[in-house]
Amino acid sequence: MFTHEEKDAIYKVIEKRRDIRSFLPDAVPQEAVARILEAAHHAPSVGFMQPWNFILIQSDELKNRLAWAADKERRALAIHYEQDERAAKFLNLKIEGMKEAPLTICVTCDPSRGGSHVLGRNSIPETDIMSTACAIQNMWLAACAEGLAMGWVSFYKKSDIRDILEIPPHIDPIALVSIGYTDTYPTAPILETANWEKRRALEKLIFHEKWRK
Repeated sequence: MFTHEEKDAIYKVIEKRRDIRSFLPDAVPQEAVARILEAAHHAPSVGFMQPWNFILIQSDELKNRLAWAADKERRALAIHYEQDERAAKFLNLKIEGMKEAPLTICVTCDPSRGGSHVLGRNSIPETDIMSTACAIQNMWLAACAEGLAMGWVSFYKKSDIRDILEIPPHIDPIALVSIGYTDTYPTAPILETANWEKRRALEKLIFHEKWRK
């Protein structure tokens, strides 16, 4: 059982967690990094496959090369957002944040881990990526609890990231996450405050028994 204070703390972290794009250069304590990775490693995974690996990157050279890969994809995406300056600015902030943050972690997914008959994966192959996403969410919540900021960059060509980080061809680089301290921690999601989208009413997303048309 958890105390009221412990339950309140869990829900507070879930509510307060944000996708951060601006970082200070201050180093992240190794103890905090270890706790964040431990939280990720305790994420649920289908068939207990634990498909994740974590590549810790502090080299400015590698971070700049990763930022180049993301910027290349940002420019490719720009055609879809030519009329929307907010989108272009947001995508650029993601890249600048990756260069600013003292630590970048590439979270990968090994679709072969556990062999060819992982419980649950035979029916839904995407469960390996779903499991990795659970690990990333745990990292985000742990970083928030540690007083750290985390941002997720998810637009790049996987082949570029594999080449830069020498990742085997069968491994998927699922996320590049930036971790560090920030002096800009918004009270609401950035895209919400920019009027990109509003949080949907939960009651309209809940159906009972069957899908409601």
